[in-house]
Amino acid sequence: MNETTIIYNGVSVKKITLDALVIGTGAAGYNAALRLDDYGVCDVAIVTEGIKMGTSRNTGSDKQTYYKMNLCADYPDSPKAMAQDFFNGKCVDGDIAYAEAALSVMSFLHLCELGVEFPVNRYGEYVGYKTDHDPRARATSVGPLTSKMMTECLEKEVNKRKIKVFDQLQIIEFIKNGDTCVGVLCLNKASRSENERFVLFNSKNTVLATGGPAGIYSNTVYPIGHHGASGIAFEAGVKGKNLTEWQYGLASTSPRWNVSGTYMQVLPRFVSVDSEGNEYEFLNDYFSSLGECLSKVFKKGYEWPFDCKKVLSGSSIIDLLVFRESVMKCRRVYLDFRKNPYGLDELPYNELEAEAREYLENAHACFGTPLERLQFMNMPAYDLYLSKGVDLEKEMLEIALCAQHNNGGLDIDMWWQTNVPNLFACGEVAASHGVYRPGGSALNAGQVGSTRCAQFISKHGENDKADGEIFDQVSKKALEKHLSLTRAILGNDDNVLALTEKYQRLMDEVAGPIRNASKFDEAQKEFLSAFDSFDELVKINKESRLWLAYRLRDALIGEMMYIEAMKVYIKAGGKSRGSAIYTSNSGTAPEKMEDVFRFELDDGALNDKIFEITFEEGTFTSGERLVRPLPEGGGFFENVWRDYRETKNIY
Repeated sequence: MNETTIIYNGVSVKKITLDALVIGTGAAGYNAALRLDDYGVCDVAIVTEGIKMGTSRNTGSDKQTYYKMNLCADYPDSPKAMAQDFFNGKCVDGDIAYAEAALSVMSFLHLCELGVEFPVNRYGEYVGYKTDHDPRARATSVGPLTSKMMTECLEKEVNKRKIKVFDQLQIIEFIKNGDTCVGVLCLNKASRSENERFVLFNSKNTVLATGGPAGIYSNTVYPIGHHGASGIAFEAGVKGKNLTEWQYGLASTSPRWNVSGTYMQVLPRFVSVDSEGNEYEFLNDYFSSLGECLSKVFKKGYEWPFDCKKVLSGSSIIDLLVFRESVMKCRRVYLDFRKNPYGLDELPYNELEAEAREYLENAHACFGTPLERLQFMNMPAYDLYLSKGVDLEKEMLEIALCAQHNNGGLDIDMWWQTNVPNLFACGEVAASHGVYRPGGSALNAGQVGSTRCAQFISKHGENDKADGEIFDQVSKKALEKHLSLTRAILGNDDNVLALTEKYQRLMDEVAGPIRNASKFDEAQKEFLSAFDSFDELVKINKESRLWLAYRLRDALIGEMMYIEAMKVYIKAGGKSRGSAIYTSNSGTAPEKMEDVFRFELDDGALNDKIFEITFEEGTFTSGERLVRPLPEGGGFFENVWRDYRETKNIY
């Protein structure tokens, strides 16, 4: 690793040259650095906005799931079977699905060896359970903080190997020589002057592991310290894929946390509060009986993601009722674990649907208040909120229908390389999923994807376009652009947080779980206008707050791209699917909500289509292709072995 200083227009800029740069200190980023080191790419470093930030370290649920091939009991399983289940999620490329399945066991056991204590029985089997969209009990967990424990164990190994981590650096532009990525320009968040403001990395290969575009919505369960960097990747010409496909779900707003699993299965009160503080339990107005109402709440626990197919007769009507209270009626919605719904001393367990009744009976939890049931069934889920300063024994928990995970993202090939050569993407920023995915498969995808890109870089990582002298020439344009931009927005006023919230709320209103296509064009024009006039519109009053302006800039690009993807999908005949409802005058309305909106369910006509969006110099380009088919896999051993000896089968 070589570190020098260059002078550009009188400003000092640090330049660091290396073989591979990983961006992000989540579970995928740390694993990418470790795997690069494993495979012999020794000149590796990591860049991060903040080591303690990000979704991997700061998110979870009642029992956060890791999805892997089944390794227990009598569930037959195989890479082909697992890949088929991924592929069945619709709009999924088969080669990516197969790789995620084939490397599942390797990636899982790597985490176990690093110290993540996934539970085993007396015989050493890694026991499992079924999660959403999972036919084979592949799920496992170490509790509410599975991804945090993964990240900490991976970080410990990175530190042990003395892999360099550059903290407090925010990437603001990818440097390209022609079509090829040769490095990045970063903003130094700790800067106090122009001579400290920028850092350049000249890298032969770059791995982006910054998570999903958390900054484009206001109603989000992404942790406060997670923003994403998809926007600047789009600006560099990386294709967006499946950008329409999000996962939304009920979550607490402070702290941001999924209220899935046991939080629902203990049957708390759902309370709506108006501006004058009046409370009202609103769910049972919709249902014909309390037993039906509570049964739907129970099912919401393991059917946590909002699913438009489960609105008309399933548990996702709960999400929609919360959305109506909070967004349409502008009331605040809470879960209350302190008392049973509707003031009952004891719930009518015998009136619950069989699934809910039998579960609670088997758990010996047919007693007491929701809080007492929660503490009895899953004490760590109660302790989790207590550790974040919220005592469910003393206060209600405010919730909303929030963006939780983007199933789309940056388009990648089967080695997790984007369409920009030498720029790779892994973790949630990469579009490896489709409309649906098994719960917990994102954690597997991050470990597999970071391994795959490291394997490819180790075999094909030479990049003559990253030559130092050439890099100095091509990086000047980026330095000139961002010196000019930062000088323009620095001043006495400061409006960046107000603007950020304004555009996030516009996305909530137009392009969240309930999408109004008639408003797409108007919203996109507003985003584009803000982006085009950014240096005049946005004002920052301190050097130390420049990073907030770049966070907004990245989000604006993302907001434009995601709206564009929705427009293209609708134009192609797309309808409501997955975790998104597109309102329609001619559709069906949920019972008792005919005056709110109607929608039409997707008929499957686009299940094998991938929509790709590109953004270059203010212009959107869209493309459509068929999914890459699911490979056969396997192979005659002698032939595979011969090729492996020659190429490691990395090509």
